[in-house]
Amino acid sequence: MSTGFTVIRDNTPASVIPKGAVVAMGNFDGVHLGHRAVIGAALAMGKAHGVPALAVTFEPHPRKFFSPNTPQFRLTDETNKLRLLAATGLAGAVVMTFDKARAGTTAQDFIHHDLIGRLGISGIAVGYDFHFGKGRVGSPSLLVSEAPRLGIEVDVQAHVDIEERPVSSSAIRMALAEGEIGDATTMLGGPWFVTGAVIHGEKRGRDLGYPTANLRLDKHCGLKHGIYAVRVGLGSERFDGVASFGRRPTFDNGAPLLEVFLFDFKGDLYGKVLDVAFIGFIRDELKFDTIEALIRQMDDDSARARAALAAAPGAFPRLGAID
Repeated sequence: MSTGFTVIRDNTPASVIPKGAVVAMGNFDGVHLGHRAVIGAALAMGKAHGVPALAVTFEPHPRKFFSPNTPQFRLTDETNKLRLLAATGLAGAVVMTFDKARAGTTAQDFIHHDLIGRLGISGIAVGYDFHFGKGRVGSPSLLVSEAPRLGIEVDVQAHVDIEERPVSSSAIRMALAEGEIGDATTMLGGPWFVTGAVIHGEKRGRDLGYPTANLRLDKHCGLKHGIYAVRVGLGSERFDGVASFGRRPTFDNGAPLLEVFLFDFKGDLYGKVLDVAFIGFIRDELKFDTIEALIRQMDDDSARARAALAAAPGAFPRLGAID
């Protein structure tokens, strides 16, 4: 059964692509408030003309192609980016593979072949700083200048500011690296979240009275190590909890791991896929001299997490289903 949000890829037959659509174009890492302004402009344009609005985005992120050896902290992987886009009201997304051929395509060829020829767009919305095409020659001003000749409408969105600071994916990454969860949430328009399958751990939490669901995050995840109030999605169900992200200095100082303790939950979570939304930062990761001191601190962490979650009832990212 169709969810109403369709993903179009490079190998999608041109015959099934809805011609005349308007598009919001960008990398959309995190789908933050700046991105949502571009998406909102495309939705309004599509509504005015009675045509569907789609996102046009690129995978892998162009930074990954141009700097393959530089660690890339992505706010959302491809799947979660699409789930966020699917909840905005867009009819679908066009995911273009960013490879050597795409990187070498001139801006003019991209406009004429990809946007006009293949997609048959009638309008496009972009952010003020979005560039595309070989050498990043393509720009909002180029689209505006070409629009009359191409017969398309172009909407360029200015930057979105919060307290005189521009919203950007890099600013959100910095906030997460500093444990500033409130700032990240504000810029995103909802809690930042990660998704992963529950793996087997050392079972220490069970011995401490805090059995945890363990998730291995992307090795480049730049989230500050520490303790967090979290809200967890298991399918359509939601559970409150407290989580530790870090190297467990009291025990092994090993590879970073996200360990989530769900309040008032009983059941087997091994192999289950969880969405973990970060609602509040509790404290830095610490090393404890005794297990008793650790348990006392965990009791306090849990109480503080419950209070933070009670102050944010229902806080969870809006996610859509993908065809």
